[in-house]
Amino acid sequence: MIIDSLVSFEKYLTLHERFAKVYDFLKSDILSQMEDGKVAIDGDDIYVTLSTFEGKGADELPPVEVHDSYVDIHVLLEGVETIGFIDRALCLGKDVKYDEVTDTAILNELPEVFTSYAPGYFVICFPKDGHAPGIGNGVIRKAVIKVRV
Repeated sequence: MIIDSLVSFEKYLTLHERFAKVYDFLKSDILSQMEDGKVAIDGDDIYVTLSTFEGKGADELPPVEVHDSYVDIHVLLEGVETIGFIDRALCLGKDVKYDEVTDTAILNELPEVFTSYAPGYFVICFPKDGHAPGIGNGVIRKAVIKVRV
């Protein structure tokens, strides 16, 4: 997991061959003008999903999810979001069903670490990062850029 400001995204370009296209997309500053929904950036290799929702309180933690085929880059556009994390290697993985269509497995685990971020920042979740997004108060608007590994 990486958390940093959007102005620093350039220093992560060497982590993945497709991050350069993500960087170009982020520099275009088009996210703030986009409607909720899914938009291809580079076919199925890079796409973005925008959503607006009410944050979940700490008493109703969202489930921990992991992905096998994509890296998630969460970009907050409105509100303050907290994301819970747990290293996937620490998870038991019993009775886990993986959905190939959504590239998601829901783990029966609780996050061990929590971090909050605001507009102007991003969070990168790699396949080894179990994450529970969507924690917060009030309206959260965000983009999740999916990058095929």
